[in-house]
Amino acid sequence: MLRLDGLLQTIGIHRSQRRGLALSGGGAKGFAHIGVLLAFERFGMKPDVISGVSAGSIAAALYGAGLTPKEMLECFLEFGRFSDFTEWAVPKSGFFKLDKFGKILEQWLPVATLEEMKIPTVICATDFDHGKSVGWASGEIVPRVLASCSIPIVFKPIRINGINYVDGGVLRNLPAWAIRRHCSTLFGSNCSPLNRHYRFKSSIIDIAIRSYQLTTKANTLQDLNLCDYVIQTPKTAETKVFDISQMRKVALYGYEEASKVLEKLN
Repeated sequence: MLRLDGLLQTIGIHRSQRRGLALSGGGAKGFAHIGVLLAFERFGMKPDVISGVSAGSIAAALYGAGLTPKEMLECFLEFGRFSDFTEWAVPKSGFFKLDKFGKILEQWLPVATLEEMKIPTVICATDFDHGKSVGWASGEIVPRVLASCSIPIVFKPIRINGINYVDGGVLRNLPAWAIRRHCSTLFGSNCSPLNRHYRFKSSIIDIAIRSYQLTTKANTLQDLNLCDYVIQTPKTAETKVFDISQMRKVALYGYEEASKVLEKLN
């Protein structure tokens, strides 16, 4: 459940001055969020509250915990492949498990719980058992980020307090809904445009990912409409979900598109 009001009041942030930033899912396309955050810093702007889904939850967690955009990118630069973060699982509820990435994320993060964040942060996922979106503003960071990233079929669901959770993008891929009422100005960073040049592949994983992408395309519109400003990165359309080799280029896409939006406000 979301319980941000008391937390925001404790650190002295009033609604009239709150700038929010919602970060979408998108796999490796999510490196665009690092560029977006870098652009915010270039223009002397910083979110007062941040939310994230899937890849966006990773960016939100790292930035909310105090890492700079440069430090966030450096975390990933020592890894070059999707397999560096995942392990094969017995294909019962998912082909891969995220335990390895969870241990890596623990090493990167300077804090362990959402209550310790330097910037109030909401990690969003899908409650698979009850069919609803959830936003966490408290609790352990790592299992909640893993839940937010767990694309159904590709990854095993994450069980927290007896409930199974999967990728937040299944229902709401841009978590504007989670923080809209907590900020006066809301920016949305949507890094996941649909690839219109898709070529069919008959593998189960490829079909699962394409199905997920079509789902997120359909469910993003309502949250785009909740944002005051939207940063879109059309150049990421053909970036493969698990291709992290292009992270610098994708981050640059985010920086360029965010700069276009922010320049108009200064």
